Amino acid sequence: MMTVRCYLAPSSIEGLGIFCRDPIAKGQVIWQSDPLLDMRIPIDHLGQYPEHVREFIERYAYVDVKNPAMLVLESDEGRFMNHSDRPNTDFTALDHGYALVDIPAGVEITCDYREIGENLVMQPPRHAVHQPVALAV
Repeated sequence: MMTVRCYLAPSSIEGLGIFCRDPIAKGQVIWQSDPLLDMRIPIDHLGQYPEHVREFIERYAYVDVKNPAMLVLESDEGRFMNHSDRPNTDFTALDHGYALVDIPAGVEITCDYREIGENLVMQPPRHAVHQPVALAV
């Protein structure tokens, strides 16, 4: 669960990203694991879902490092955090993430996916950021 106020906006990294609404101080906790908001899904249950639901889970969930038989699906904006080789956060503690530097309001919050798990695959964008198409009536 994100512990700072944030919002989604177009990202220069990929599709949508998560941006801080307010300044974040170096060392401040920006995310913490919350079992009520960060759902655990058994990997062996994926086959029970329709294809579009499986695609969603595979896109936004990650393997729970404490229990590799489970996927973690965040319910808030945290699932839109993009990868950076030079992130402004640290997630090596696994149950929380904190700011590595002062992050001014309006800056994209990024993490290094390799801290969350090995061999994570960067998937193609799922959500296109564009103007909605008008439907003919």
